[in-house]
Amino acid sequence: MADAAWLRRGPVLGRGASPLGTGNGRTPRRVVFEPASPKRSEGGRREDSVTAKGCFLDFGGKWVVVTGASSGIGRACAVELSRHGARVVLVGRNDATLDDARTSLNGDGHEVLALDLSDLSAIGPTVARLAKQVGRLYGLCHAAGIVVTSPLSTSTVDVVQSMMTVNVQAGLELARHVTRRNVMEPDAGSLLFLSSIYGRVGAAGETGYCATKGAIAAAVRAMAIELARRNIRVNSISPGLVKTPMTDKALGPLTSEQVSALEQKYPLGPGTPSDVARAAVFLLAPATAWITGTDLAVDGGYSAQ
Repeated sequence: MADAAWLRRGPVLGRGASPLGTGNGRTPRRVVFEPASPKRSEGGRREDSVTAKGCFLDFGGKWVVVTGASSGIGRACAVELSRHGARVVLVGRNDATLDDARTSLNGDGHEVLALDLSDLSAIGPTVARLAKQVGRLYGLCHAAGIVVTSPLSTSTVDVVQSMMTVNVQAGLELARHVTRRNVMEPDAGSLLFLSSIYGRVGAAGETGYCATKGAIAAAVRAMAIELARRNIRVNSISPGLVKTPMTDKALGPLTSEQVSALEQKYPLGPGTPSDVARAAVFLLAPATAWITGTDLAVDGGYSAQ
């Protein structure tokens, strides 16, 4: 398997609370879970403070694969899933950043998998080997993505294809292999894709990126219909402006005044990775068993205007 270092398991410590703030002077009220140290039930299953209180979003130790888990929204999704009783496979390109992300997860038994998603041929064999190692998978959260801001006049085929490969094709390959009958749990499964509000609205300089995110939303609807007969749900989230390293890079060409003007377009201000992660947990959870084919805008009111 090219560019794939195999799983490494280790103890995980840390509470993993994410900093909050809107960056525009307003401070909307937000709820933050602060889990206590993991404890064990009589049957031996790990119980976090959130799940121990009977939260209906408990994953009960099910395995969920999270791509882009090294930082940003992907990392926040991994943290929130662990707080709700999921066992997480963190997927990214860099061993060191994945190991650091794992220290933020609640509980132990999580896995780390270094994989370059631009190498589409490596995805199938990697998923098959993963299933043999950890057992049946329940869910996939495809949060990995890249964005290259470029006017249409200077964009190139290679630039657009690089975004299409990671944002769309890698996600479809993951879905194809994760949902194989010898990989996914037999009774039910849940797939979640991170799209973008730019899959719904246009933005100058983002033609290629908008195209990839619109493609995700369309593919989610098709997969939801096709996989429903196996009780596999497929949904997506379209975040608005969220403070992440990828966003900072995308906004790099803008002046501070332009960034401020963009932030002011969001009634609740820019979001945080945890804002999106909590919505991701909701859509992935076994309890939301009648939600499929949905694209949920998590954008602080941006698209309501």
